[in-house]
Amino acid sequence: MQVTGGAATVNRKRIAKRRDAPYLAQMPKDDFTHVRAWVFDLDNTLYPPAARLFDQIEVRMTQFVMDTINVNRVEADRLRRHYWAKYGTTLAGLMSEHGMDPTRYMVDVHDINLDHLQQDHALAAHIRALPGRRIVYTNGSAPYAERVLAARGLSNLFDAVYGVEHADFRPKPDRAAFEAIFAIDALNPQIGAMFEDDSRNLAAPHALGMRTVHVTPDAETAEYIHHHTDDLTAFLARLTA
Repeated sequence: MQVTGGAATVNRKRIAKRRDAPYLAQMPKDDFTHVRAWVFDLDNTLYPPAARLFDQIEVRMTQFVMDTINVNRVEADRLRRHYWAKYGTTLAGLMSEHGMDPTRYMVDVHDINLDHLQQDHALAAHIRALPGRRIVYTNGSAPYAERVLAARGLSNLFDAVYGVEHADFRPKPDRAAFEAIFAIDALNPQIGAMFEDDSRNLAAPHALGMRTVHVTPDAETAEYIHHHTDDLTAFLARLTA
């Protein structure tokens, strides 16, 4: 089925990470015993940020904006960032402010090289061991997600792969986008867990009753973040041990 901050901010994040470290290191397995629906973001979650796939995507986004609305590179880059901050994705901004058809954009910006991605057999084993339903939900496209999963050796582990197109191009962090995907999947968020690198995208899942895991090198403190990890494989290993 295919269905940015100053030194003070960085210091606060580092302090939060040190303060949370003892709890996170002893992450209670009991927090997840009720979970039977495991929802994973794709980019910088199911592969490490060091892969820098989004560097390629951002270059293509900027070029697409230049070509589509006839602006120079500096302005296109500014708009790309502005739309991401305001609407959740650059695509959502282009659709809202320029009436753009998303189909060509989705194909174009995800046409990137994945040759340097490495398979992660340990991660695959731990995902396979999770009890219940496992899905991927990305603000990218489902075909792009399938390509990345194949490159990482994670194909055939998930019951469904959803892209932004399945929420009628409404992006995370919009609560309505999550509700649309969960309705399609018949997923009960009360027995769900959400794994995400973008903390904004954990607020709605938390409000819907999910356990939330922020997958990123830098911990953040927010009421809607239950857990933090900079190593998804190790985190899942604790859950499946």
